Amino acid sequence: MTLQIEFLLFLFTGVFTGILSGLLGVGGGLVIVPILLILLGQQGFPHEHLMHVALGTSLATIIFTSLMSARAHHRHGNVNWPVVWRITPGIIAGTLFGAWLAGQLDATSLKIVFIVFVFYVGTQLLLNLAPPPSRALPGSLGIFSAGSVIGTFSSLVGIGGGTLTVPFLVFCNTHMRNAVGTSAAVGFPIAIAGTVGYVATGWHTANLPPYCLGFIYLPAVAGITLTSMLTAATGAKLAQTLPVPTLKKLFALLLYGLGLKMLLSII
Repeated sequence: MTLQIEFLLFLFTGVFTGILSGLLGVGGGLVIVPILLILLGQQGFPHEHLMHVALGTSLATIIFTSLMSARAHHRHGNVNWPVVWRITPGIIAGTLFGAWLAGQLDATSLKIVFIVFVFYVGTQLLLNLAPPPSRALPGSLGIFSAGSVIGTFSSLVGIGGGTLTVPFLVFCNTHMRNAVGTSAAVGFPIAIAGTVGYVATGWHTANLPPYCLGFIYLPAVAGITLTSMLTAATGAKLAQTLPVPTLKKLFALLLYGLGLKMLLSII
């Protein structure tokens, strides 16, 4: 596969994930990582580093899309910026730790973590699970700890953290609209810290293919980012006319299928 054809496939991946993100409000990382495993595997990426590169690259693509999403939510007054500033230190610490931890784990262990998370999100979507609003936001230590946990798991599975941040904020009596907007803004420090972490952990790794910056594959970042930024708005418009609850259940089944396929690949 030539670099030109590969880049074209990354552009199509961005179209799909952008529409999906805008339509369902689900981060594209859950789809980007499995697609990258397929595409980069066909390019002959070393198996022992393939999962690391897929995770790091997925996080890097979220930098620009999270900025656009946060900007849109800010215009509608949906971002609780004081909460963003309070949770960000924990987010950064956890995300950097998660990237370091990923560097210590082998590809199979990282796949297992991702598979478990995919099944968790699929179940969450299929059953429309949401925690009941039960308490106020915690103090400084509590919100730092929550941010650290969200950042660690987001880094380990290559996502912007929405599937973790939103339930946490709803649990803390945040209105769903504000929880989604605040989560979009929190996705930016996750993406930045995750990208820095995966660049650092992969910096001295031998046998990585050309165009890799640590565990970040730059052509994939460029292609996916370009089209996902353009098509997210299309997905948001489609959400006004399509049966989103039904589509979420179908997407949950897709996640189950992806998780099962990845599970079978390591058995």
